[in-house]
Amino acid sequence: MQCKNDFISFMAEAGVLTFGDFTTKSGRKTPYFVNTGNYKTGMHISTLGDYYAALVVSSGEKFDAVYGPAYKGITLAAATAASLYRNHDINIPYFFNRKEVKDHGEGGSIIGYKPKDGDRIIIIEDVVTAGTAVRESLQLLKAIAEVTVNALFVSVDRMERGTGEKSTLDELKAEFSINVYSIINARDIIDSLPEGDERICKMEEYLAKYAGI
Repeated sequence: MQCKNDFISFMAEAGVLTFGDFTTKSGRKTPYFVNTGNYKTGMHISTLGDYYAALVVSSGEKFDAVYGPAYKGITLAAATAASLYRNHDINIPYFFNRKEVKDHGEGGSIIGYKPKDGDRIIIIEDVVTAGTAVRESLQLLKAIAEVTVNALFVSVDRMERGTGEKSTLDELKAEFSINVYSIINARDIIDSLPEGDERICKMEEYLAKYAGI
C-alpha cells in the first residue's frame, strides 16, 4: 500500500488529483477529479513512466510493443517504453496514432513502430471512464494488422460501472478478453485519506451510487 500512497501523493503534488465538485464527460457529479494533463515537467513524466513500467513488469504480461492512444496516451507510452529500457533492461518499441490520417509524407494514422501480424500489444492509458477511447483503439489496431492486444494499463481505476452493471474495466476485460491493470483505484484514494476526513464520505457516497459490481 505504501507504493500506492506514494503514487497518490505524487498525483496530488502535481495537481493531477484534486477534490471538489466536478462533472465527468458522462454527466456524473464527482467529488474528485484526475487530470493527467497537469503532468507537465520532466520529473513528472519520468516518474509517471517509472510507475507504469513497474506495473507492466509486475503484471508478467508478454508483449512486443507499447501503444498509446492520442493524445494523452502518446506521452504515457513513450515514458513507459523509456522506463522499461532504463530501469528494467527491456527494449520494446512504442507507437501511437494520429487523430487525423495524414495524406502526405509517410502518410497513415500510425507514428513510430508499425505493428505486424502476430504482434502482442499492450495499451497505456490515463483514466478510463466509459471505455470509448479504448474500444476505438482496439478497432484501429485490429484494422492495421492481426495483432493480439494482451493488456490495458491505466493510472487510476475509478471503479465506476460502464454501460451495464459491471465496472467499465470489467466490461472491457469481458468484451475483448483483455487483462486490465491499474496503479491505483478509487478505493486506494479513499484509504489514503485521514480518518474522519469529510472527503471519505463524499467518495463513499459516489461509489455507492456509481460503482460497478
